[in-house]
Amino acid sequence: MYHNNKLMGLDLLEKTNSFQGSYMKSSITQIERRFDIPSSLIGFIDGSFEIGNLFVIAFVSYFGAKLHRPRLIGAGCLIMAMGSFITAAPHFFQGLYKYETTISHFSASNGTESILPCLTNGSLAQDEIPTVEIQAECEKAASSSLWLYVFLGNMLRGVGETPVMPLGLSYLDDFSRAENTALYMALIQTMGIMGPMFGFMLGSFCAKLYVDIGAVDLDTITINHKDSRWVGAWWLGFLFTGGVMLLAGIPFWFLPKSLPKQGETETVKKSNVVEGEQERFIPDNNKHSNAPDKPAPVSMAALAKDFLPSLKKLFSNTIYMTLIITTIIQVNGFIGLITFQPKYMEQTYGHSASRAIFLIGVSNLPALALGIVTGGFIMKKFKLNILGASKFCITASLLTFSALLVQYFLQCDNSQVAGLTVSYQGAPEVSYQQNTLISQCNMACSCSLKHWDPICATSNGLTYASPCLAGCQTSTGVGKEMVFHNCTCIGDSPFSYANMSAVLGQCPRKSDCDYMFKFYMAVTIIGSFFPACAATPGYIILLRSINPELKSLALGVHILLIRTLGGIPPAIYFGALIDRTCLKWGTKQCGGRGACRIYDSIAFRNSYLGVIYGLFAASFVLCGVLYNRLSHREKKRALKSQLKAPEQDGNGVSTGNRNVSSAIIKCDENPDQETTI
Repeated sequence: MYHNNKLMGLDLLEKTNSFQGSYMKSSITQIERRFDIPSSLIGFIDGSFEIGNLFVIAFVSYFGAKLHRPRLIGAGCLIMAMGSFITAAPHFFQGLYKYETTISHFSASNGTESILPCLTNGSLAQDEIPTVEIQAECEKAASSSLWLYVFLGNMLRGVGETPVMPLGLSYLDDFSRAENTALYMALIQTMGIMGPMFGFMLGSFCAKLYVDIGAVDLDTITINHKDSRWVGAWWLGFLFTGGVMLLAGIPFWFLPKSLPKQGETETVKKSNVVEGEQERFIPDNNKHSNAPDKPAPVSMAALAKDFLPSLKKLFSNTIYMTLIITTIIQVNGFIGLITFQPKYMEQTYGHSASRAIFLIGVSNLPALALGIVTGGFIMKKFKLNILGASKFCITASLLTFSALLVQYFLQCDNSQVAGLTVSYQGAPEVSYQQNTLISQCNMACSCSLKHWDPICATSNGLTYASPCLAGCQTSTGVGKEMVFHNCTCIGDSPFSYANMSAVLGQCPRKSDCDYMFKFYMAVTIIGSFFPACAATPGYIILLRSINPELKSLALGVHILLIRTLGGIPPAIYFGALIDRTCLKWGTKQCGGRGACRIYDSIAFRNSYLGVIYGLFAASFVLCGVLYNRLSHREKKRALKSQLKAPEQDGNGVSTGNRNVSSAIIKCDENPDQETTI
């Protein structure tokens, strides 16, 4: 009964944990826009979760395994819930969101009155640099540093998540049959994928809601959720996920410290104490105890004394270390891929952030779940040994890399923006300089070059950075229904257009881009399935490469290094490389550089996919080294078994038992060569 409850509890917790984490991933774009920060900084904020893990995971994994593991998991859930609430806190301290626009500078109170975007007698005052005192006062009023709360809240979530996987998996493995471990892990990981499905769907829903919903009249907002300045209600999802996490942790406060081994008879349950990881790690020196079936209390000093030798034994295992390095490189590629995939879909194929997030949640993540179940089923069905699991992982990685290579050729052209990706005459011409926004058709308008307020000329399909830069003379309507007329730059194109008007927003991509996007989504689904198939075999290889008494420490160090070297750096350096492809930066309220509004999608693709290809190629080399080491170890074991077989036949059962005991001693002395579970 307890085994089922524990499995259900871990399933629910992993689902909630991944639900909370995936919502953070899906809100990256909204947070970047709300605080007007570059992609490299949002990558650093996203990596704060792993920084929180870094502080405590090694000690929680080691000392926590000797304490009450379920209660530690329950305490972690409470901390994660607090972290979510702190992440949402800046919304309640900030004022209303003011998106950058040039229209507000000329808006009229009467909707029938025309405004004049092109001011022939205007000045460039909007581009003037404010003084240091004015800038400091403005930034204080705008609460521009409140992103630190998001950073701290996400880091607190990382601290709280620390006990969940290493202690939960070791607790489950200690008290379940060995043949069921792979299936249980696959079920837990599958539930962990179901969480992100709901997390991304919640992120998509919140991204469509305006950030200040309920506090402003939405009819006065001139942008929609497809605009690169739009900010969704990112804070709402953190309040919801925090409440769910709070509830998910309650059952763990009522689970016992230890469970009887799965499959034991009642007699064995009553007469023996399960020798799990908690009981066998520290030897019992009190041999004259009157209650031998009751484990002696373990002091923290004894645990601390054995920590460094255990760590040294773990790091001397070359198979374990090779597996760690290979996983770190692959996780770097995966984190960079998933963190900026919504932005890649938005910039390359012209879809809104909310639609991109939704499509990832309903297509890619179910493929991940199916892949994890498939991997666990294959391991159990064919009873793959450690070499079989290694071959399976390498094959899955090669198929994943093939799917990623296909994505490079599924590319759309840049969005056509006059002065940035095309000339005002419509010829392809990518420019990273602001002065190319000025042309003969708008030179007399005294336009600001800093602001991004795009309009679309329906006649020629070009997007202009602002109504002023399009040379528009008049406008009608209010809010999202505003239309600009007599735009001189529209008539500057090679063809003569009778309609020289434009509407708010960027022009949609060409029809063939939607066709290309369908192929892209199909390839990403395939590319999500294959790496997920290798998840469970990879965990089994990890568990079968270490001593049983070092299981929690090995899992803890594994997660620590993966989170530190695989989770923190990629979001930062991927973000920095992506920032280099920005064509037009937004402008903060105080005049500084804000978030990027539009990227060079060709350069974006080369940087984004190029780094992923390099990381996967490096991991294949290490996969070959790992397989070679595992094969060498298995051959040595097979040779030793052949040498022992004749000796056992000649000396009888008793001698055979002594040989087994000797092998176990050697296993403890040389874990790299003899370790098995």
